[in-house]
Amino acid sequence: MCSPAHFKVTYSINPWMDPAKPVDVPLAIAQWEDLRDRYRSLGHTVEELTPRPGLPDMVFAANGATVVGGRVLGARFAYREREPEAEAHLEWFRTHGFTEIHEPTHINEGEGDFAVTASYVLAGRGFRASPLSHGEAQECFGRPVIGLDLIDPRYYHLDTALAVLDDAADDVMYYPPAFSPGSRAVLRRLFPDAVIAEEPDAVALGLNAVSDGLHVLLPQAALGLFEPLRERGFEPIGMDLSELLKGGGSVKCCTQELRS
Repeated sequence: MCSPAHFKVTYSINPWMDPAKPVDVPLAIAQWEDLRDRYRSLGHTVEELTPRPGLPDMVFAANGATVVGGRVLGARFAYREREPEAEAHLEWFRTHGFTEIHEPTHINEGEGDFAVTASYVLAGRGFRASPLSHGEAQECFGRPVIGLDLIDPRYYHLDTALAVLDDAADDVMYYPPAFSPGSRAVLRRLFPDAVIAEEPDAVALGLNAVSDGLHVLLPQAALGLFEPLRERGFEPIGMDLSELLKGGGSVKCCTQELRS
């Protein structure tokens, strides 16, 4: 995770960002710290990346890399405003004992568009990641990569439209209208028992969630997802990251998972 100490919205690279709306940085930090502390209270280890001036989107740490089996696939950002973030993440991995690090040739924005299940790496495309990045991910991780086409600009990254609930059981939740008809058919075939989100919960970025296989941390405004999750045996935990939503991200965007 990376503190939003320098968080602000001075440019717009997704439909959620409006430079005319002021950002309350102390509130953003308080909301972020609440998420960080909640992870720790649940028994998880949280590593912190030092935020850098001039890189307001570093708080969205999920975009900096994808890690599977200790192998790191770095990011290559679509917009120049975020390009320097990629090297900041790679430097962290190099100094923290990671030896299998792949610097990408093609655009991918880390876990923004790569979601890892027990059997697959799901890979979004359509707004940010290059389809050519999917082959890079498959070579890096040695897992089948399933390409999914995003068609609604509000859901510009895969992690705004789909969340992995249990990576040991290929369990996910997603919002079908965010995907092309063919991709919806693929999702139905691969995940016939998925939790299906309705529009109000998708708009609240309810699918920008993190699950440890039991606890599901998600935006508190996504009320319609709480009961379906409980029915599946999960424990939903609502988080308020409303200030960070001004940058187009929530729980998952703030969280990069280090899979050993």
